[in-house]
Amino acid sequence: MSQAGTLKCCDLAAGQQQRMQLPGTTPPVKKQLRNDRSRFGAANMISAVYAQSEAEGILNRHRRIFSAFKNYVILSSTGGAAEPLPPLPQKRAMEYRNWSKNDIRTSLLGYGCMRFPTKADGAIDEERAEALLNTAKAAGVNYFDTAYPYHNGQSEPFVGRVIARWDRSSFYLATKMPLWNCKSLDDAKRIFEEQLQRLGVDYIDFYLLHSLHNARYEKAKAMGLVDWLWQQKAAGRIRNFGFSCHDNSAGFEYILRDQPWDFCQLQYNYLDRDDRAEEISGDRGYQLTEECGVPLIIMEPIKGGTLASLPADAAAPLHALRPDATDASWALRWVGSHNNVHVILSGMSAEEQLTDNLTTFSSFQPLSPAENAAVESVADELHRRIKVGCTGCRYCMPCPMGVDIPDNFSIWNKLGMFGQKDAIRQQWTAHFPDAEKACHCVRCGKCEAVCPQHLPIRDSLAKLQTELDSL
Repeated sequence: MSQAGTLKCCDLAAGQQQRMQLPGTTPPVKKQLRNDRSRFGAANMISAVYAQSEAEGILNRHRRIFSAFKNYVILSSTGGAAEPLPPLPQKRAMEYRNWSKNDIRTSLLGYGCMRFPTKADGAIDEERAEALLNTAKAAGVNYFDTAYPYHNGQSEPFVGRVIARWDRSSFYLATKMPLWNCKSLDDAKRIFEEQLQRLGVDYIDFYLLHSLHNARYEKAKAMGLVDWLWQQKAAGRIRNFGFSCHDNSAGFEYILRDQPWDFCQLQYNYLDRDDRAEEISGDRGYQLTEECGVPLIIMEPIKGGTLASLPADAAAPLHALRPDATDASWALRWVGSHNNVHVILSGMSAEEQLTDNLTTFSSFQPLSPAENAAVESVADELHRRIKVGCTGCRYCMPCPMGVDIPDNFSIWNKLGMFGQKDAIRQQWTAHFPDAEKACHCVRCGKCEAVCPQHLPIRDSLAKLQTELDSL
């Protein structure tokens, strides 16, 4: 696809750094590692090397990370001076997308702050997470997305402590209103003020109504919440007002056309394209954003990580074209090849994930026709492995016995498409409520009478219970 509305930030002449100071970019850092020892632990010291090296080649980056860690150990144990590091190539190529108003330029890669590394007790591992955020920012990422409930309410306060050390004009901050916590407009006002305090800012660059569907949106409008948030934008406390949506294309279209939104956020990836499911607007949702001229931010581009670890035989068409490219990079490039996508959120919880994503979005390349065909063939193969053709429309619900029929089918289909038996076993045994499992089906047939796909639901439920229990 064409790259209208994109900007690449890189060196324009040998020996002369001509860099635009966009949110998220920083001038070169030239510091001796020994001077940083007192302020950085090992993880943050590695982050400092990223800031110095910025977006150099991945092999050089790995070499310098190892060197930084070695020097940190030497300095910590002996107090001696580190060997000087060799000079670095000065190059930057993070992909940015231009917005049509307000002179906004966002990095195509956005940092989702929902999946930070955690400690054994579930708390955010703040040293590692801060190093990840600093590394991303130094490499050119300038969009950071959090929300009120992330990490049991700890994401916003943690992010606030990190960004307090950054130039406020150097990044864009996004967070969201948790509508399910708002029983009244006063609740919403209190939460909004709490969010500003948690984040330590006096304005939010991108503020969203969180996880909208039609009924939730109507409730928010009726309590005056939507109008009040537009007033906050007029007062300068919100710079851009939008919403994230978990509805089908019809529900999404109603919400999209109802307000002069500055942007919206959708789940979109090369598997979630069918708009018949209850919570997915698919290709039609993307097309609607283009028709309405509303810039789009993407969540779940790797489908919760499942597209980062494909079965080898299913991924063969991708590996034949680019043997060294990761499965995750293909999913991200597919999304980024759509012109109206302005930010792709990735919840990076590990250093190797960040490194891989920075490689993908440095010198970003849209998919070629041959590559797009390869992705389509992978998607077709994965869909052929589906155990049962449930679209998630939920016409079968509620089940009189409490069985969550679509969720049972969803986990079974993941097993069929991706394998990943260990992950599926953990989800089935530790996270899927027993009261909602297929074993409670009494074969009344009510579900099959209303299923628009005419699926053999009763037999399928019995089969999936046996198969998942045997993992």
